[in-house]
This record gives sequence, C-alpha cells and structure tokens, in this order.
Amino acid sequence: MPFAKFLTSATVVEKLTPPDKPEYAFIGRSNVGKSSLINMLMGDKKLAKVSSTPGKTQTINHFEVDGKWYLVDLPGYGYAKISKSDRANWKVMIDNYLMQRENLMCVFVLLDLRLPLQKNDLDFMNNLGENGVPFVIVYTKADKVGKVSYQKNTKVITNALLEYWEELPQQFLTSSELPFVGQAEILKFINETNLLF
Repeated sequence: MPFAKFLTSATVVEKLTPPDKPEYAFIGRSNVGKSSLINMLMGDKKLAKVSSTPGKTQTINHFEVDGKWYLVDLPGYGYAKISKSDRANWKVMIDNYLMQRENLMCVFVLLDLRLPLQKNDLDFMNNLGENGVPFVIVYTKADKVGKVSYQKNTKVITNALLEYWEELPQQFLTSSELPFVGQAEILKFINETNLLF
C-alpha cells in the first residue's frame, strides 16, 4: 500500500511544491467522488477531506507518495455553492496549474458512471486535448450500477467522446466502496508513467 503525506495547499502555481518529481492531478465535477477515490487509492480514509457538500476542495492540495511522486487534489468544476467571481477565480487557478506545471505527467479526469457525459466534462477534456495536456478517464461509483448498466453507460460516454476525438485516452473503472476496484490498475499506470519523467 502506498504511503502519502500532505505537503501544502496553494492557490497559485508559484507557491506549490518544487516540480522535482513526477506529478498526477485528480479533478472532476463537484461531488464526483474525488476525495473518496484518492483515499481509496492511498488506503487512507482521512487523507483527502470527504464531504457531501460540493465545492469542499478550494485549493491545489499537494501530497507526496512514497517519496517518489506527487498526487494533486484539484478543486472540482461544475456545480458548487460559490459566487460567480469565486468560480471564475477557481477556473483561472486550475487553468494556470494545468498549463504551467512542468512536471505534470497526467490528469485523471473523473466521471460519475451513473450519469451521461456532461457538457462541462466534455469542455474540460477538449481543453486539455487542445493544449496538449495528457489525461485519462476514471469512472467513479461503479458500485452504484450493475454490470449491464456499467457497460451501457460507458458505451454512451465513449460514443459521445468519439464525436470529438479520433482516439480516446485510457479509461479506468473504480469504486471507493468496493475494495480496491481500480486501485492496482491506476497505481500500475502511475508507476509505469513515472519511468518517463
């Protein structure tokens, strides 16, 4: 099991941890289950703060994993009970991070498996693609749907993405409730990608 420790929180790239290790960022619409997923991956239920209230994460949160790489917990996009000005500030903060962070190896974009592809998910991924930021798709809450629904829902999302993309990024199925679903696959992907740093 990996060991993660919290390093720092910041709202500007200049105040982040030095970019001396490979880095992986996790992001998704508010309430997609990001904190629960991070905690499941690291085997620590208290690492990232879990809340039923969307918009809990409001800063760029840095964790060091096994002294080898950084895990970054980014604020969610989409619905959150914050003002328009705060939401705009979040977008600037996230965009600056994604475009300026030189050691960023990959962004894990989380999608709720129970829902069809949302416009803000598509817009976010298209923006990553247009700017050459590597990303993969992580389906969350697999425990909330059966296998038939899972296959149907992923096909619907995949078909929607293929309207814009010739080739799709790698995809992972996860659950923070069912033990270790997706954990080994994601950690293997990270360990293999680290070799490219």
